[in-house]
Amino acid sequence: MSLDLQNLRVSYGAVRALDGVTVKIEPGEMFFLLGPSGCGKSTLLRSVAGFIEEFDGDIRIGSESLKGVPPHRRDFGMVFQNYALFPHLTVFGNVAFGLEARGVASAEIKTRVTEALKLVGLSGYEERRPGELSGGQQQRVALARALVIRPRVLLLDEPLSNLDAKLRWEMRSEIKRIHAQTRITTLYVTHDQKEALSLADRMAILKDGKIEALGRPRDLYWNPPSRFAAGFLGDLNELQGTLGADAMVKTALGEIAIPSGRPEGVSASGTVTVFCRPESVALAAAEGGALPAGHAELTAGATVAGSAFLGEYTLYEIDLPGGARWRSYRHEGAGAGLSDGAKVRVGVADGSWRVVP
Repeated sequence: MSLDLQNLRVSYGAVRALDGVTVKIEPGEMFFLLGPSGCGKSTLLRSVAGFIEEFDGDIRIGSESLKGVPPHRRDFGMVFQNYALFPHLTVFGNVAFGLEARGVASAEIKTRVTEALKLVGLSGYEERRPGELSGGQQQRVALARALVIRPRVLLLDEPLSNLDAKLRWEMRSEIKRIHAQTRITTLYVTHDQKEALSLADRMAILKDGKIEALGRPRDLYWNPPSRFAAGFLGDLNELQGTLGADAMVKTALGEIAIPSGRPEGVSASGTVTVFCRPESVALAAAEGGALPAGHAELTAGATVAGSAFLGEYTLYEIDLPGGARWRSYRHEGAGAGLSDGAKVRVGVADGSWRVVP
């Protein structure tokens, strides 16, 4: 079913936590709310769940308004950041809890709990207690408990934030697989950009209680509508310049062509920020080095300010003429790489420049 937020406003005294949020989450969609701490994403999720009763606007599931409907009558499943499992109950008891509260017959409870545990990969764990499980297994139990009631909407509140990096990656894959099987309309709150980019069908970036950007992950990453959205989704390499009528930006390092032309909201002949992502930047030694094909040279006068070897790539920070500091993600073999202080040529991949006001 669709979940429709209509001009949603929530205030805590004089503080406006949500300021006119309007968005429709389509049936079966995995929709992400992303933003920094204090942007309003948790308030929005709590409003949808029914934990915040006082709000302006409307929240609708299909054609039904949820105003005045208590949490237990919304038929929404929720997975909390801290799992919220009952330590004295077994895995079976935790997953069955919502069905028992609804008065479901014991035979059907057994069938549905067995199906839910199979779905999350925990068949055979029925008699264990939460304290005997790893963090990832506890998260699977919490997910099974939310799914077993066959919710109209699944709400996920930063469910992977307490897991280590390897488990987070594994659980992302599991959540994606489970959503593909169930196609439950899902609202997922996180501050983790990679989590949102890798899982979302669509996403909204919140800032100060308002939607700053809305769209598909790939579109927002490569064509963000604002400087805030661009910077929140990933690192930026920026130059300031003046946009001409021919979609050429004049900068201190020369003219830069914007492949998509002048975007909406950017006035002709206005001052703009032109940027590219670090993965679009190639480096080569100033003496004897060659930039890869498909990269236009920006400057030969940059200096390596520092580097960090991260396994699959090396992160380089480089200082450009004029004082700008950029980043480049460079895939390297077993060689030594570029040393700090080295002079380098800098190239930017064709078609990768973007501009925001």
